[in-house]
Amino acid sequence: MGTTRWKNRPEGSNWGDFGPDDQLGRLNLITAEKVRQGVAEVREGRSFCLSLPLDYPGGNALNPRRHPPILRPTLRADGVNFNATLGPAHTDVISDDLAILHLQYSTQWDALAHVGGLFDADDDGVPERVYYNGFRAEDDITGPQDLADAGVTGAMAPHSTSRAARLGIENIAAHGVQGRAVMIDLHAHLGRAPTAVGYDMLMPILEADGVTIETGDMLCFHTGFAQQLLEQNRKPDHDSLHRSCAALDGRDGALLNWITDCGAAALIADNYAVETHPARPGEAATCCAYLPLHEHCLFKNGIPLGELWHLTPLADHLRAQGRHRFLLTAPPLRLPGAVGSPVTPIATV
Repeated sequence: MGTTRWKNRPEGSNWGDFGPDDQLGRLNLITAEKVRQGVAEVREGRSFCLSLPLDYPGGNALNPRRHPPILRPTLRADGVNFNATLGPAHTDVISDDLAILHLQYSTQWDALAHVGGLFDADDDGVPERVYYNGFRAEDDITGPQDLADAGVTGAMAPHSTSRAARLGIENIAAHGVQGRAVMIDLHAHLGRAPTAVGYDMLMPILEADGVTIETGDMLCFHTGFAQQLLEQNRKPDHDSLHRSCAALDGRDGALLNWITDCGAAALIADNYAVETHPARPGEAATCCAYLPLHEHCLFKNGIPLGELWHLTPLADHLRAQGRHRFLLTAPPLRLPGAVGSPVTPIATV
């Protein structure tokens, strides 16, 4: 089935199934019919904001490379453009600001360019750095080698230094993320115990709650982790960050097969990475991906991942109503070239 970019596709992947140049992956399954199905779930007209405040979790103990947002005023001529007046002839008071955002610090979408893999796509015996559908690090997802062109520094270049020319978050934004979503309430069954949830644990939970999933649905896994972050009020406890709440077991092959077979368009969780992090050890020191569920979803099958969403109030409401489906509207920022984005998802029930 190969294309001009690849002759070999990873085992268990869907490269090429949506077309040789596809950049949406399983979001292609969110069709007009899926939007109508989502709208049909609206009975009360009640909305839930599923985003944490974007300065949560607080600090950088969850990920040392990501930091809270910084707000600063813009400049107006030689002055600060905040509570600024326009002179004696005008009554306006103007405030205008900018943000320095680590795009995956808080409630977020991962773009398909977020995680790729070392894989022999050319079938020449040499693995290349490739991403979903065979897009290349050297050609399509590019960044600098000089440390001065990365991170927040005192002498930052006044232009972007990295860019996903393919698979960037803007593709997801332009397609629109709106359709039917399904709540899977792990917290109701497991509490806040640190639990790696594999296929054999997940299936009885779905059965007990009467959860049904159809092709094109977006799956939301409620673990209680984001609620715990809110309770810690921007001063997260290190132990609880890394030793609490459920997460999917990315090393469980049966679970990965189920993700493929169930037809989910996207996977979303209120925890840090959707999957257990770090993952359980593999069979050999050099066996496999560090983030196996990310590899399976983003790299192999084009399934976007939503992380650190605030699902608890919605999950509690749905459980009280005996429901598990709702309308989800969750477009990322239309920021060309970015590999992730903050999101303010809205659930409507």
